[in-house]
Amino acid sequence: MATNNEAVVWLTQEAFDRLKVELEHLQGPGRAEIVDRIEQARSEGDLKENGGYHAAKEEQGKAEARISYLKDLLQRAHVGESPADDGVVEPGMLVEALIAGDKTTFLFGSREVAGDSDLEVYSERSPIGAAVHGKKVGDTLSYTAPNGKEITVEITGATPFKG
Repeated sequence: MATNNEAVVWLTQEAFDRLKVELEHLQGPGRAEIVDRIEQARSEGDLKENGGYHAAKEEQGKAEARISYLKDLLQRAHVGESPADDGVVEPGMLVEALIAGDKTTFLFGSREVAGDSDLEVYSERSPIGAAVHGKKVGDTLSYTAPNGKEITVEITGATPFKG
């Protein structure tokens, strides 16, 4: 489970399964494909000016970083049902709010739960996430943004995200 400085990440079963499949692909066939591309580019000669080799090595670095990230995320994940539809802001909720007077909708939790959607996502560790966590519809609060400004937030809606 998580250590003191790591946050548990809430994931739906669907998101957990999707990420597990991605990890298995990256560790197996994905890794093999990249190694093959590196070997093929290496056989083309001079590595200093071999764009294909450098691109494949960069892709390998990104894939290994994603593997590391997914392993950590899946290890820390708390898999569960959507949160209760009780208007309380908690991981897995789609939140509607007036932020500094602007109407905004965002997913509270992990980017991985949002999948391919274009939703804005705020984690519990972000300044706004820490401020709204546990609040309920109708609450007004303020938090200090990274730029030092005090920002007012009014929670106008909080419903379980259905993905």
